[in-house]
Amino acid sequence: MRVSTGCAIQSDSRMFTVVVEGFGIGRQRQAERRFTVPFNQLQGLMQSIAQQGGRIRAVLAADGAGGDTAAAAPAPAAPAPEAKAAPSKPAAVSHADVPVNLYKPKDPFIGTVTENYSLLAEGAIGRVNHITFDLKGGDPQLHYVEGQSIGIIPDGTDANGKPHKLRLYSIASTRHGDNMAGDTVSLCVRQLQYEKDGETINGVCSTFLCDIEPGAKVKITGPVGKEMLLPADEDANVIMLATGTGIAPMRTYLRRMFEPTEREKNGWNFRGKAWLFMGSPTTANLLYDDDFNRYQEQYPDNFRYTKAISREQQNASGGRMYIQDRVSENAEEIFSWIENPKTHVYMCGLRGMEPGIDEAMATAAAAKGLNWAELRPQLKKAERWHVETY
Repeated sequence: MRVSTGCAIQSDSRMFTVVVEGFGIGRQRQAERRFTVPFNQLQGLMQSIAQQGGRIRAVLAADGAGGDTAAAAPAPAAPAPEAKAAPSKPAAVSHADVPVNLYKPKDPFIGTVTENYSLLAEGAIGRVNHITFDLKGGDPQLHYVEGQSIGIIPDGTDANGKPHKLRLYSIASTRHGDNMAGDTVSLCVRQLQYEKDGETINGVCSTFLCDIEPGAKVKITGPVGKEMLLPADEDANVIMLATGTGIAPMRTYLRRMFEPTEREKNGWNFRGKAWLFMGSPTTANLLYDDDFNRYQEQYPDNFRYTKAISREQQNASGGRMYIQDRVSENAEEIFSWIENPKTHVYMCGLRGMEPGIDEAMATAAAAKGLNWAELRPQLKKAERWHVETY
């Protein structure tokens, strides 16, 4: 953000208030802060804020009262550049407006299952279901935003006779719900199965959810999470890297961006570019594939959909095609996106995907003379690199 000097001179007595987030140390970084300074210290203060990773939300004409002191801010060495108007919307979601822990494990919300159906095509591996819960009747109303999670407490008790602990699941519906009425929440759940001592073990909560019937009551907690929130900027660019049920938050973003009923209702008209990389073992295991293909057909200038189907496609070396291979293939273009400060990257899925993605990004960065080990923390600090793996 830049402020015009007009024809001002060093003796200009005007005062300005700079509204800042993420600046300072400890608790200071958590709160919005305001610094009121004379004109001749304004540019130096803004440079100092930027160098320390702060985010300038506004620069306002002031009467000299009400701000933190900023006497240490250096004076600018040269006149400030020409003015640029402050954006009408913030670059990121205001975390203060995000609901968190409206319902806790000791007093969960009791939701009702409205539908439960398989997301897989014939011949798919495993079991993945789309499950929707009715949220009506809560006090407070259980609401959420895209990118958050809810907790589910399965019925029954564990081997010690104690109630089962909650499991967290990424929400797969937008804040309006699949019914657009704002009173439901949907999950995308894969039944966990593994072998132990020659016996197939089924995951407690995932099996409970995949087997549940419409009309059943379920204990729900949350919502939780601020790591995967979408930027509020309608011109942002969004790169999504997902495997398996890690597609859940990506579905919420893409519905918010491109589903006609969502666009009409939410008043948020996405104009940027979105690129989804989806990893799956087989074509039959692709989740919400028809919707994503439809978005790509309807919005070819705004959405790209790249699939890595490990058991059906080969990478350049003749091995199985994984999501990191698709990242490597498109590395130059991905980095051209990342160089744009409006670009955000989201990763969700099994934790095992992270090393491969990191390796691909490191190789791509090195080709441009960049150090990925330094760049990734910078993107994280700027709230542009979002990861939720399990």
